[in-house]
Amino acid sequence: MSNDAHAGTTMPQSSGLKQPYHLVDPSLWPLTGSLGAGLTVFGIIQAAHFGTYIWLYLGLAAVLGTMFMWWRDVLAESRTPGLHSAIVRLGLRYGMTLFIASEVMFFVGFFWAYFHFALFPEHVLGTDAHVWPPEGIKTFNPLSLPLLNTMLLLLSGTTVTWAHHALLEGDRKGLVRGLALTVLLGMTFTICQAIEYSDAPFSLNGGGVYPGIFFLATGFHGFHVIVGTIFLFVCLMRARAGQFTPEKHFGFEAAAWYWHFVDVVWLFLFVAVYVWGQGPAVAG
Repeated sequence: MSNDAHAGTTMPQSSGLKQPYHLVDPSLWPLTGSLGAGLTVFGIIQAAHFGTYIWLYLGLAAVLGTMFMWWRDVLAESRTPGLHSAIVRLGLRYGMTLFIASEVMFFVGFFWAYFHFALFPEHVLGTDAHVWPPEGIKTFNPLSLPLLNTMLLLLSGTTVTWAHHALLEGDRKGLVRGLALTVLLGMTFTICQAIEYSDAPFSLNGGGVYPGIFFLATGFHGFHVIVGTIFLFVCLMRARAGQFTPEKHFGFEAAAWYWHFVDVVWLFLFVAVYVWGQGPAVAG
């Protein structure tokens, strides 16, 4: 293969670049994002010790604003010919893969804590517990709302896969319908989990180890569902605008990967926490 032919397969010739990488323009968003993150942490300290929430609100506003503006710029770059070349998209795939791997390890910590106390309940400080869940804890009935939520997420995994296949086949209507159903199922899951929390027979404050692990694990999963729903909603808007093609749609792929990760985490939570961890006393 000649040098010209080889260069044509790796470098975005239409953009006039001498190399296949995307060197981004100078941006304020890394600076505003770091300042917003620092202000958020400062606000958490102020809220916890002094009951002042203004700094926390300002920090969160700065972080959310930076996220919106930065992602807007990335989407604009993806539509600019020559910027997101094949090798740039490969790097984005590596980045998303490593991000999901870090999220896996985030949840591994919660599962580690749960199984540690479930298998060795006598390690709970200040108690002589020999059973798990601890005595006095009423667990959720796994065949009620938890099972419904499991069905919702499993169904959403099929609808997002349907949307992906529709995109690959050039079926724009199927893509939009699949994404819309997935977003609707994600919102329904969040509503059902909010109902479950409102009817919880135990609380996070002063409830001991079990409520702490339960609300942290399922709560952070619920937060990831909300993030994934927003991610897919943005993809839905982009799909309606015709910004995805069968050859170039990494934004949708990243959202689908993230959503499947959320599904798998919930399956582990459902089996370990709700089914295997069901106690003798069941609420409802």
